[in-house]
Amino acid sequence: MSYRPTHLLGSLLGVLLLLPVPAVAQLGDLGKRIGRAAERAAERAVERETEREVDRRVSNAMRCAFDDASCQARAKAEGKDVEYVDDKGKVITGRDGKPVSDAQQAASVATVRPGEGAWANWDFVPGDNVLFMDDFSRDRVGDFPRRWELVSGNFEVVDWQGSRYVRVTSNGVVAIPLPGTLPEKFTIEFAVSLGHANGRVSLAPGPIDGAVRGNDRYAGTRVDWLWNRAGVRPTRDVGPEVLTAVDNKQYAERVVPVRVMADGNHMKVYWDDKRVANVPNAVFPRSDKIYLSFSWTSDKNPGMVGPIRIAGGGLDLYDQLARDGRVATQGILFASGSDRIRPESTPVLQEIVAMLEQHPDLTLRIEGHTDDVGDDAANQALSERRAAAVKDWLVTTGRIADARLVTAGLGESKPAVQGTTAEAREQNRRVELHDTRGGR
Repeated sequence: MSYRPTHLLGSLLGVLLLLPVPAVAQLGDLGKRIGRAAERAAERAVERETEREVDRRVSNAMRCAFDDASCQARAKAEGKDVEYVDDKGKVITGRDGKPVSDAQQAASVATVRPGEGAWANWDFVPGDNVLFMDDFSRDRVGDFPRRWELVSGNFEVVDWQGSRYVRVTSNGVVAIPLPGTLPEKFTIEFAVSLGHANGRVSLAPGPIDGAVRGNDRYAGTRVDWLWNRAGVRPTRDVGPEVLTAVDNKQYAERVVPVRVMADGNHMKVYWDDKRVANVPNAVFPRSDKIYLSFSWTSDKNPGMVGPIRIAGGGLDLYDQLARDGRVATQGILFASGSDRIRPESTPVLQEIVAMLEQHPDLTLRIEGHTDDVGDDAANQALSERRAAAVKDWLVTTGRIADARLVTAGLGESKPAVQGTTAEAREQNRRVELHDTRGGR
């Protein structure tokens, strides 16, 4: 017969309880060791109970951005606790290290203005000509996303943490069709959680067979470019497999924003709030599809892919303004349903400041525009607040004279393009700058 250590400890404790106190004292060091073991066993029991309570709370919680009122309302309607997260998807904790339980407290901890902290040197600017946008809102849960093309693997749309994602439960490849050939200047944005510490997502411009063929020395969550259309891997100097190697433990289980910005052969890759690659001679042939490949994803460790946006670039802001008298940008980003400017807006705001400094006679009307989702009056009010928020940043942080800027909110009344597609709505959510010199 064999005994587990816990059973043996329990038997010894039982014997001790039957002994008179003097007898226990005579056991000396053995008695002390058994006593300490009993204390540790009791502590472990308390820890296990605490872990069960934490697991219960987490399983009943919905993760919401600290300023996403709609997500918080859904959680309340479903009887779930809210777990507040910051702009990077990290759970917001107080000074005691515990998750905060109040939206106002979460906002005070998490709010970062453009140009502050890690965003001070941020240089990603999203393209303004939206070529593809998919947030899976028109897909049925459990289906393969209708706008993607399956090459291999298992993919399904799910509701997760209050939003729509595509869950990846095997190694696999999908193709994302574009309305035409990818332009020389483009950006790609999506969110991803790879589940496994060795998880990988790979971006390619041409057909790939599903196997991640990067350099194994760079194992870990990453973005890479694998093969060009001819099936020839680039050299190490511009090789995709060495572009991004990041901390796999840190990023294995949370959603991370991924961004790629290309201008000809000059390509940059951004992971979370860091630029992780800056390659002036990257090989990425233009085609009418983008391929995403996943590895180390499984039923046990599923990957999650959030909304994906692919857009073409264009002229610099001032060049467009000088040519047309107006310029629209999707590069000024706001929190959902809010006038809070997200810190990723830093480079566009800084470009506006530089433009105004270089052209001292330039005056602007800042217009806020929304899509057609929601109440007309609410959209009108939101567009006004957003335009005012941009002016406030330019005046207080950019030190631009107040008199050079006026604001207007037009809600959904003047869409940039007609239609209710995801691309149309993304194009219509914008800030426009109008040159008001000479009564324009």
